[in-house]
Amino acid sequence: MHSLTVGLISAGVIFVGALFGIWLQRLLPGHHMNKETQDVVKLSAGTVATLTALVLGLLVSSAKSAFDTMNAGVVQGSAKIIFLDRTLARYGPETKPAREQLKRSIAAGIEAVWPAEKTGVSALTAFERANGMELVQEKLRGLTPQTDAQRQILGQAQQIVGDLGQSRWLLLEEAQIELPRSLLVILVFWLTLLFVSFGLFAPRNATAVTVLCVGACAVSAAIFLVLELSRPLDGIVKISSAPMWNALQHLGQ
Repeated sequence: MHSLTVGLISAGVIFVGALFGIWLQRLLPGHHMNKETQDVVKLSAGTVATLTALVLGLLVSSAKSAFDTMNAGVVQGSAKIIFLDRTLARYGPETKPAREQLKRSIAAGIEAVWPAEKTGVSALTAFERANGMELVQEKLRGLTPQTDAQRQILGQAQQIVGDLGQSRWLLLEEAQIELPRSLLVILVFWLTLLFVSFGLFAPRNATAVTVLCVGACAVSAAIFLVLELSRPLDGIVKISSAPMWNALQHLGQ
């Protein structure tokens, strides 16, 4: 399910919890709404709020770490691609087909991942299907070095291609990690309970209802942010293609 849809559903469920708390005011007897009861409810709500804030903070931090890891991987990969092209250029004119294949592969990868609308599949799927480094590797296997310097350069180029392929699959495996649905359900349940307690003692007027609605949207925005950062190649919040475009512009020079 799309992260925006999950965020909207979460906001609706949490806000309904607040409305349920306001509606519950009319059903409870008066002595259930005294100051002592309010203190108990506030104490319980404070405990739930602390747990929720702790879990939500950890989720945001973990998702941001995954996003930064993927972004750093793209930046490092772009730098290695430029270095690979320079290494092949030092080998000699025999590497021209491999350099052209490298440039075509990078251009095709950018076209597939940024944006997804042009391919009709998700960016993660397009990234997984890309086999540009394998094609470059085949071009390198066809080279026959004539000097020791060429053998050294070819070995270095093959090592870079191997590192790029390994980094690609490592990033793909890390991108497969998703937020467990059970944890998301528990988090929304805690937030709903919290807003039920808010609505239980809230005044029945438009201002209070509006504030509760804004609060529900705010906490749901945090859930939306966690889901978006957990999928750095898809969605609204995604890693930039600028490093790859910069690498593409330097290829073949």
